[in-house]
Amino acid sequence: MRAHSVSLARSGLLAVATALLLGACASSVNLDEGNKVPVEDRQAGGASGGAAAGGAQSGVSTVNLNNRTGTADSLLRVVYFDFDSFAVRDDARPVIDTHAKRLAANAGLKMTVEGHTDERGSREYNLALGQKRAEAVVKSLTLLGARAAQVEPVSFGMERPAVQGSDEAAYAKNRRAELKDR
Repeated sequence: MRAHSVSLARSGLLAVATALLLGACASSVNLDEGNKVPVEDRQAGGASGGAAAGGAQSGVSTVNLNNRTGTADSLLRVVYFDFDSFAVRDDARPVIDTHAKRLAANAGLKMTVEGHTDERGSREYNLALGQKRAEAVVKSLTLLGARAAQVEPVSFGMERPAVQGSDEAAYAKNRRAELKDR
């Protein structure tokens, strides 16, 4: 029972820290002359042109990472790779960040990362490359907070193409890793 309450406390602290971090990152201030932002005077103990005078309200909203209805299905779940590569590209960062935060906030959530390749190369080579792609995404997820026990890399090589075809556009869509809840 005590381990459960410690786990709940950790989850709560992580959720609060994440919400604070997201709130701090989400707000930006335009420094143009026409858009003056009221500043709170903390030394005087009151607001000078702040919320009391201007009626402005905080734009910070809470984020519930435990809510899996609706949001989990609408998340991006594919990471694309360059030809003959298992290096995670910069454009995959939002996908990986989002899922790492979900996994870190939900200890019971588990995910399979499926590695895929295009049709070029031997079956054995493509299975190995697909595995390396899946493992690269798993490593990125764990570096960002997911626990290793939550994610499992699997390779399908060229066996399950996302798109049929033998042109570069089809190849690019098939060089991927898919993140799937289990």
